[in-house]
Amino acid sequence: MSAPRQAPSRESSGRQVVIVGAGPVGLWLAHELALAGVPVLVLERNEERGPHSKALGIQPRTVEVLALRDRHKDLLAIGRPVPNWHFGMLKSRVDFRSLPTPFPFLLAHPQSVTEKVLEQYATRLGAVVRRGHEVTSLTQDDTSVTVKVTGPEGPYEVSAPYVVGTDGARSTVRREAGIDFPGTDTTAYGFLGEVILDEPPSEPGFAALSEAGRLLVVPLGGGRFRVTGYDPANQHREPMTLPELRDAAVRIAGTDFGMRDASWLTRFGNATKLAASYRSGRVLLAGDAAHIHWPAGGVGLNVGLQDAMNLGWKLAAVVQGRAEETLLDTYHAERHPVGAELAEHTLAQGGLIASLTPEVTALRALLDEAIAEEPGFAALLAGKLSGLDVVYRSDDPGAHPLTGARAHDPEGEGVFPLLHDGRAVLLVMGEAEVDAEVTERAAAAGIAVHASRLAETGGDAWSGVTAALVRPDGRVWWATEAPRSGEEFTSEVAKALDGVPAVF
Repeated sequence: MSAPRQAPSRESSGRQVVIVGAGPVGLWLAHELALAGVPVLVLERNEERGPHSKALGIQPRTVEVLALRDRHKDLLAIGRPVPNWHFGMLKSRVDFRSLPTPFPFLLAHPQSVTEKVLEQYATRLGAVVRRGHEVTSLTQDDTSVTVKVTGPEGPYEVSAPYVVGTDGARSTVRREAGIDFPGTDTTAYGFLGEVILDEPPSEPGFAALSEAGRLLVVPLGGGRFRVTGYDPANQHREPMTLPELRDAAVRIAGTDFGMRDASWLTRFGNATKLAASYRSGRVLLAGDAAHIHWPAGGVGLNVGLQDAMNLGWKLAAVVQGRAEETLLDTYHAERHPVGAELAEHTLAQGGLIASLTPEVTALRALLDEAIAEEPGFAALLAGKLSGLDVVYRSDDPGAHPLTGARAHDPEGEGVFPLLHDGRAVLLVMGEAEVDAEVTERAAAAGIAVHASRLAETGGDAWSGVTAALVRPDGRVWWATEAPRSGEEFTSEVAKALDGVPAVF
């Protein structure tokens, strides 16, 4: 007779937030919460960090996000800047070099290393990461969320005021919270292999496009390469094999490049789904738990990290009693449209990759020409891939046009160093001394006041601005064009700061 099953123990860990999933998104969210002084616990079902890298690139806006906390330098030291990238594996590359950012490139950087670095950042600030602890269910009430966990020493329960699911496409948190995940199921499969190539192509990022399929070869270093693409002759779910990869390469590119010693072989589908809501009560979603798509353009990890950046300061403000719970509704309002746009352009890229009809071939030729000959169209695609085109539009008709935009300064890293501590800042334009009342109100709100030249350097949108309040995630919360010399300026700034303690 088997021994009776031991009842789960209940843990009172003092953690104000439990994050389920220790991938890059969960780890960056843990970092943001820990930076704000929020006790956070990360539960990860896998005992060890995965050896493979689903993502290989960090897009410009994500480098900016890391730079907002001075966490970009380690990755820049390891990664390799790539000045252009592909959209839908088109022949004409999208050039990043003219993008309005200090980081006008895709940073080639393996996800496995990114995870390691982000975990170090989070744990040094006090976040706790438990590996080999699988969340199996959750329940919530008006005050807390309880998750049931199976760990190395048996089952137990943990309760916290909030739980965030960053546990991937098959998210247990999403399922248990009852959040719908509508979208399209898989209709096409891509392939991926990491191998040694004895006769690699001379061109970094080599692409082959033919009636037999699509093939992309990306160097990984150490003689290893990622070979990925679409093969219409092998559309099934069975595990990928090295002979199949060789055969696909020969049919598509005319050679297998001396392929051998595969360390990873897999297939991936083009299922595209978006959570109906990023929040259900005290449960929130980010990253692949909230959106999945064809891995085209190297954007998935990046959108997830930007989800975490948006959510982190808001969740910290709520759990610390500095903001009403309704602030969390703005997370869905701002990031769900980004997820919808992600689904749209990755579906478009998937169509360009996986359809070999004459009509799509003609469309590809037209788009190749548009990228090469029309700077405006190329810039549009660059904005989508890089993440730099995202603006959180305000519903307030009286809001300044800059509200929700990046506080971008073309001169060096601009405002980034001002936000390293994760607190909002007030930028005042010009050299005149700031009124004492404004300084006192800002100090009471815990906000530093900085003189800024953005009115001169930030372009037309900033030319009339006299002051701007910048959120912890580098977005403009409020701005005014009231003349510095009048009482109207002091009154408007003071009024804006009155609500700050309840938000930041």
